[in-house]
Amino acid sequence: MLLKNRKILLGVTGSVAIYKSIELLRLLIKEQARVKTVMTPSSRKFLSPLMFEAAGSDKVLWEESEEWSGRNNHIHVAEDHEIFIIAPATANTINKLSNGIADNLLLQTALAFDKKKIVAPSMNTNMLKNPFTQASLKLLKLNGYKIMDTQFKELACKSVGEGAMAEPLQIFYETVRAALKEPFWENRIAIVTGGGTIEKIDDVRYISNFSSGKQAAALAKALYFKGARVELITTRKMDDLPAYVEQFLVKSAEDMSKVLAQRIEKAKEGVDIKPNLVNDIETPQRVRKKPYLFMAAAVSDYKPADPKSGKLKKSELGDRWLLELKKNVDILSLIDKSGIVTVGFKAETDEKEALNNAKKMLIEKELDAVCLNLVKGAASFGSDKNSIVYISKNRTVQSPLKDKLELSLDICEIAEELDEQG
Repeated sequence: MLLKNRKILLGVTGSVAIYKSIELLRLLIKEQARVKTVMTPSSRKFLSPLMFEAAGSDKVLWEESEEWSGRNNHIHVAEDHEIFIIAPATANTINKLSNGIADNLLLQTALAFDKKKIVAPSMNTNMLKNPFTQASLKLLKLNGYKIMDTQFKELACKSVGEGAMAEPLQIFYETVRAALKEPFWENRIAIVTGGGTIEKIDDVRYISNFSSGKQAAALAKALYFKGARVELITTRKMDDLPAYVEQFLVKSAEDMSKVLAQRIEKAKEGVDIKPNLVNDIETPQRVRKKPYLFMAAAVSDYKPADPKSGKLKKSELGDRWLLELKKNVDILSLIDKSGIVTVGFKAETDEKEALNNAKKMLIEKELDAVCLNLVKGAASFGSDKNSIVYISKNRTVQSPLKDKLELSLDICEIAEELDEQG
């Protein structure tokens, strides 16, 4: 219920990509948002208002439905809703928006709307690259609009190139971010590690573990929704994440350690932001907020002492194979934790010793907090639910069994206090 009781406007224009707007509408309603659709005259050449109402939209606002005895008009609709998505947005709509033209109900609503706005362009490649369209997109960005990236693919006109509308799931993610974003996380870099590391035996065999990487993916998603600039260092690519979550693929613990050290160093430099013309204020070009590291990866404790090239032959190994292992790199002990908030994750199967082991980890590895995961039953590896005990120097919080995304949002809220503790 990420968008429960949130009131969202969905503007649709005359593009063949309008069929994807129905899917976006359903995603929003599934998370219990209240959605009202605003249609341009050209959009009705593709779909009727009844189609959106049948899919769950409140009464559609269009020329024949606008009335002033109630609130179904462009002024009151703009007042009553908190996020305005225009998807698809044609070149015509984008160029008119940037120039303050309001010759249809959607554009009039946009001109009256002074809250969060998301635009998902959809057009031919040449129309997108036209200098007028590019200038309009730049002006909209400077005035507070979030512009979704287009896709490179075969377009409705049969040409191949940029211009296809972003996928509905990605627009949905951006809408959730607009709804849940908090000042604490905005322009703050959050690094998450995830997945089980892979330690090579030979070119076809390796040592790993049962970690699915789902908790790390959920945490990356939650941090993005909260407003952070998220980097996920992972042993497996996650396909269902927001497109703006940057993923770094690694294999071994040594690979992860090297990439993590580089990303921490970069994170400490801060992030660049551009002025927002809506506020008409000077915004610093460089923002430095203390970065966060969530070490959710399951790093192999041991690795083969002598990994081989090629494939070891079964005939040469015999009936019994004694594989010599050596201790792996301890990433949490090695990284430079100065100037960064570090949260470790610990998976335990022994319920009696779990809490003591987690507290020991907190002290020995000089962490700011530890998320203890007792791996059993519904919270076993690969499940969609989890239960953690969140342990910091000042408090211990027991979480009930929850969906991993819901749990990750809780972790984000609890973790905010760590920056204040210094």
